[in-house]
Amino acid sequence: MVVYKSFTLLTKQYNELIVVTDKIKEAVRESGVKNGIVSVITKHTTTGITVNEALECLENDIEVFLGRLVPEDYPYAHARMLKSYGSTAGNPTGHLKAHITGNNCVFPIVEGEIIKGEAQEVYFCEFDGPAKRTVSISVIGE
Repeated sequence: MVVYKSFTLLTKQYNELIVVTDKIKEAVRESGVKNGIVSVITKHTTTGITVNEALECLENDIEVFLGRLVPEDYPYAHARMLKSYGSTAGNPTGHLKAHITGNNCVFPIVEGEIIKGEAQEVYFCEFDGPAKRTVSISVIGE
């Protein structure tokens, strides 16, 4: 059986980390799948999906780390007028941060429960907000 679900977020900040683990658990529960996998993917190229411990201090460290790796004031090639797009591309840092964090995660499901580490949480990462964002969840199994 394959069950597809999605949810929408309205992000509030340019860079933001949002824990979405409960939404994924809910999708697994509603799917009725007892054993299988759950796949989570963001539908946007300036957002990420990543797994880490949900601590405010660590969230801050992640944001600072990404900011140092991908500084806002660097002269990126993507920050220019794109004729084919009809506007200025002003979000190169969002694309690069999303590239670093990745856009998906997968967990096994056993007896209807997601198998993850006790401290592991799934984060939706916004790198070009505020915006309306969609996350897709595929629950696959029996």
